[in-house]
Amino acid sequence: RKGAEVMETNHLALETGYEYIKNNYHDLLAAFTMPELENPQPKLFMLGNEAVALGALTSGAKFMSAYPITPSSEIMEYMVKYAPAEGGVMLQTEDEISACTMAIGAAYAGARAFTATAGPGLSLMAEAIGLAEMTETPLVVIDTQRGGPSTGLPTKHEQSDLMAAIYNTHGDTAKIVISPSSIEESFYDTFEAFNLAEEYQCPVIVLSDLQLSLGKQSVTSLDYGKLQVRRGKLVKDGLPEIKSPEYFKRYDLEAEGSISMRVLPGTPNGISLGTGLEHDEVGRPSENRAMRTAQSDKRLRKVRSVVDTFESPLYEDAPYPQSDLLIIGMAGTRAVISEVAEELREKGLRVNHVQIRLLSPFPVCALNHYLQEAKKIVVVEHNATAQLARLIKMNVPPCPELHSILKYNGDIFYKEELLAKCKEVL
Repeated sequence: RKGAEVMETNHLALETGYEYIKNNYHDLLAAFTMPELENPQPKLFMLGNEAVALGALTSGAKFMSAYPITPSSEIMEYMVKYAPAEGGVMLQTEDEISACTMAIGAAYAGARAFTATAGPGLSLMAEAIGLAEMTETPLVVIDTQRGGPSTGLPTKHEQSDLMAAIYNTHGDTAKIVISPSSIEESFYDTFEAFNLAEEYQCPVIVLSDLQLSLGKQSVTSLDYGKLQVRRGKLVKDGLPEIKSPEYFKRYDLEAEGSISMRVLPGTPNGISLGTGLEHDEVGRPSENRAMRTAQSDKRLRKVRSVVDTFESPLYEDAPYPQSDLLIIGMAGTRAVISEVAEELREKGLRVNHVQIRLLSPFPVCALNHYLQEAKKIVVVEHNATAQLARLIKMNVPPCPELHSILKYNGDIFYKEELLAKCKEVL
């Protein structure tokens, strides 16, 4: 923009400087020769948020509604740039309540739809997430955790939304909560979130954190060949004929696996009601006590099998059948824990490391083996109330003694400090 004369002068300066070094300091120049690449495969250089957005697009997501909030806004920016080319829409709403309810409406109409936010927005979405639960509508919510409560630390790191992601919706709700621990997993887990939302007809929350969502790293080229879109029990035609005043049994209590057939508005012979009120099998509002109990049980029961079908509920770096130390983390702590585990192993200690990737329903059996075979256990997390450790204790009876290593000043863990704290426990 400064014109050809400035560009030519700059090029001349660069070329003259290079020729001078080459002619007068040849040995110095040779010392800076780039070595051969040991691993020349192509890689991507991307933010965790970009991986999330790419995972959503790859899954076939056609609608995103969201309100800008740090540290999730890059997901919106990515979708604004690339969604239209895939036939999709990114709509900025006036607040997070609208964002969540618009995504529910789009999903009810048949689109793969999602929203992305941080802790304050997740709080505002709580009632709407319950609507998706009650109507058994697929919904994906990305929560990139930051410091709280209230507006808290908007640009600092924390992992304090764990209990909110699982329990903040009023009433008894069946959500699926998954937590990627690397940028690659951010891509694959977001893709899978849309499959799970449609298969189980429920909200799925992808729980990231600031360190992971805003971290930019080299990523091994993604394997699209292993990805498969699964839309669950979605029926578009061929339903048995119904006659007024009959309705389609959208919330069939006898459905296999407690997951009933899902139809889109306008499907022939698929007329039913959708309401946030408790309802009968066709969706009519109902306060019948037996129906209330049966429908509630149906919604809660259907997600239990996720534990058995979810691929890799734990990230496992656990080479020892029995360990001197087991280190447990979630989301963005994986990298620093890996460094600490490797250094302790070099000192002759048997150290196992797992990251919990499926938080709800909780993978009790997968984790319990490691808990029972460890002499010492530390849980590393970024909050003041040891939420991950509490979740483990709630789900694993009897639970061995857990030592919590906590940090909640907005900064990430560094290898030296985490190493020192692990040595204290040992």
